[in-house]
Amino acid sequence: MDITVLRGDITTLSVDAIVNAANSSLLGGGGVDGAIHAAAGPTLLAQCRELRRLAYPFGLPVGDAAATGAGRLDAQWVVHTVGPNRHAGENDAALLRSCFLRSCEVASGLGATSIAFPAIGAGVYGWSAADVAQAAAEALAEFAAAQDADQSGGGIETVLLVAFSPELEQAFRGALSKQFGGGPSEDRGEASGQGF
Repeated sequence: MDITVLRGDITTLSVDAIVNAANSSLLGGGGVDGAIHAAAGPTLLAQCRELRRLAYPFGLPVGDAAATGAGRLDAQWVVHTVGPNRHAGENDAALLRSCFLRSCEVASGLGATSIAFPAIGAGVYGWSAADVAQAAAEALAEFAAAQDADQSGGGIETVLLVAFSPELEQAFRGALSKQFGGGPSEDRGEASGQGF
């Protein structure tokens, strides 16, 4: 599994699945959630309403993930996950790790081979860059190990971790380097990335 850290706009990436740092209602919000809904168009909101009606009448639980189509995005699916809100007393790092892990599991179950993550929990939910990066690195290591052990072929081959600030970019790189070891640098369009 190739993991690349980059700074850029997650809504412009061409991947099978884009992860949305959603709120429990699945009905859009601010930050990356609002940006994804704006870029995807009204189809995404309609599919979220349907997902909520059929599967999550009380909202998507914190740490879980669910998928819809991607509307106008250059992706097949949007995987919605709800991070724990530190400001609301939700400070269990296991729930933050679960967001990354469950998103990979849901995307892989759909047949995705590439996935892009925002920095789940790092915005208004109050998690530090270091905490988010560590949660992502641990979850990706766990998922990669499980995927390697499965040996049924397929699965996620490419993971993009998209940072909205230099601090997050450095935190992701540091956590991944510690978890997986260093990797070669590469460029992806206008955004610079580092692979692991």
